[in-house]
Amino acid sequence: MTRNPFDFAAFRGRGLIAAALAAAAMSTGLPTAEAGKLAPTKADWFSAGRSIELLGEVYREVAENYVDPVDVSELMSAGIDGMLGRLDPYTAFLDESGTQELDELTTGHYAGIGITLGFVSGDLYITSVIDGNAASKAGLLIGDRIVSVNGTRVRNKSIDDVRAAIKGPVGSAVRLGIERPGRRGSREYRLTRAEVKVDTVSYAGLFGSVGYIGMNSFGEHSCDELRSALQTLQRQAAEGSVPLQGLVLDLRGNPGGLLNAAVDVAGVFLEKGSKVVSTIGRGSENGQVYLTTTAPLAPSLPLALLIDGESASASEIVAGAVQEHDRGLIVGEVSFGKGLVQSIINLPYDHLLKLTTSKYHTPSGRLIQKPLPQPEGSRKVLVGPSVVDSTRVYFTGRHRKVFGGGGIRPDVIVRAPEHSEYEHALDRKGFFFAYANSYRAIHERIDAQDLQRGRLLADFKRFIDGKRFSWRSRSQQALDSLKIVIGKEFGKDVDWVAPRLGDLEKELSARASKGLAGDSLRIATAVRLELLRHYDEKAARRSAVEVDPVAAKAFSLLTDPAAYRSLLKP
Repeated sequence: MTRNPFDFAAFRGRGLIAAALAAAAMSTGLPTAEAGKLAPTKADWFSAGRSIELLGEVYREVAENYVDPVDVSELMSAGIDGMLGRLDPYTAFLDESGTQELDELTTGHYAGIGITLGFVSGDLYITSVIDGNAASKAGLLIGDRIVSVNGTRVRNKSIDDVRAAIKGPVGSAVRLGIERPGRRGSREYRLTRAEVKVDTVSYAGLFGSVGYIGMNSFGEHSCDELRSALQTLQRQAAEGSVPLQGLVLDLRGNPGGLLNAAVDVAGVFLEKGSKVVSTIGRGSENGQVYLTTTAPLAPSLPLALLIDGESASASEIVAGAVQEHDRGLIVGEVSFGKGLVQSIINLPYDHLLKLTTSKYHTPSGRLIQKPLPQPEGSRKVLVGPSVVDSTRVYFTGRHRKVFGGGGIRPDVIVRAPEHSEYEHALDRKGFFFAYANSYRAIHERIDAQDLQRGRLLADFKRFIDGKRFSWRSRSQQALDSLKIVIGKEFGKDVDWVAPRLGDLEKELSARASKGLAGDSLRIATAVRLELLRHYDEKAARRSAVEVDPVAAKAFSLLTDPAAYRSLLKP
């Protein structure tokens, strides 16, 4: 029995099963006539039966006779992981916890208190609070440090263990020990768990005459959420007497989700009956074709869809369909290239097998999947397009050229600026988050003057100086390593090279200082966004869109009808 096709690129699960041999017998992967595939031969059945028998004998011998006692469940888990690891990164065996996580990802619902957690400099903090849930009603804030759950200290516990302790049945209570910057000691909050709904539409707003909607996954309610957000933008534009000139749909960083949700989301923009994607499995000649089934909400509204290297699966399905029906422009960077369909197969004892059963193809026939690296020691070439396919030309409805090879190539390439070494170092240390925490501790409201670039940078610099933060570029670190190697090899006899090393040190320091000066705008922007986020996550998201060069390019295309139309011509 299978559920809705599913394919979160980032989701991996592990699991145990007592009746593993029975499960193996049920999921040998042999082709069956009932599934419309090639019928198994006697040799296939003999090979499968022999393999299962050998596996059972090895498992029994190790479990009973190994020199030290072994955890048989852990042993079987390792065996299953090893077997599935020879296939692809998305086929996985899920135990009860993995099954629950899968359900939460696909439904967007879970029983909890409405917070997200993260480690910053070794301490566990609340990093986001979902409005309308127990945590927000109790007054918990971003930046609150969690010190205990139900009286148990959380230090040295994994974030998964803490999440599991906080979640529980609807109506049950959980006690959190909270420390807040600027407040002495800790305080215990007693919160009642309830069903938490996490929207897949993460933000929607009107920017002049152009609407913007960000989506972070594809779940059961994604299409309804998208339609609601778009209708709200249309209403706001009408109330402001500003005709909605276009829409930016941001799928950057979106790892995918349910196949049917992707088809429904595409149907918001494509004519009813439009081909969105086809799936082709082993032995299938024609596969299954997915068409839009509803009238579009916005059939002619100019559309720019944003993707990047982390846009995968369902995101790529929508992007490929929009591109090949010439319905809008794809802007950003080449997508991830995850075009494998996982079917969810129920196994005994509340376990699941997430098994790759087919491949996604765009309406023109392009395979979305990029070639996968071959496991060490494997003689089998893993799924993915051939070398020839990477240069093959396909055509959109208006005969524009698009290319195979995996992933979706944007119509307009815009690369997001990469973080500098210094910005990465500050982020790894958690200084942006910590600074916002310290500011929030003494300011009930955010002061607009404090957000001015010069003032913000000066205050942030005082903050990190107080942390005695020392940073050296990769080049300077390499020079440090070179000095150690020279010292070990030549001892005190380094007079011949010391002046040269000194000159190099000065040059690298000067270049590093110049780089820091050039980073000032980016650092100020990062600090400003984190400060805003501690007070108002929606305001921070809007501000992030306003300074985003990829979104800016999309806005400019949508407000220039001539440029927009010209890019959609062959």
